[in-house]
Amino acid sequence: MVDNAVRTGGRRKVRPLVVRALLVFGAVVTLIGVILLAACLRDDLAIEKRLGKATAEVVSVSFQRTVVRFATPDGAVHSPAQGVLYPDGLEPGQLVRIEYDTADPEVARVAERTWTLAVLPIATFLLALWAVLLPLVWWVRRRL
Repeated sequence: MVDNAVRTGGRRKVRPLVVRALLVFGAVVTLIGVILLAACLRDDLAIEKRLGKATAEVVSVSFQRTVVRFATPDGAVHSPAQGVLYPDGLEPGQLVRIEYDTADPEVARVAERTWTLAVLPIATFLLALWAVLLPLVWWVRRRL
């Protein structure tokens, strides 16, 4: 009888910690998603403030980034180290119109694509995250 009481008391102490950890995890991931959207918006605003346009050659495409190479009117050739923003559908060797920040040519995006393209994938990911976390929190509160 005492063993059972000790186990139940331990569970009561663990349950709020697990629930809190799950909710904090969800909140942190959600915050990262919001910061990512804000960063996309910031980059787009910088490009629009000092807009430069060029034709770029797609050098390489990988999961992490799409590398392009383009020349600015002063004759300098640039290849943004972080890749081009919003590269969906690009292939190596392709020529593509880009827009870049003339003060910082490292910030470049495919022409006519904006931060709004990032909303759907980030929102979908966050929705899926909470669709898993909330039932898990409910289950932990009821079972653990």
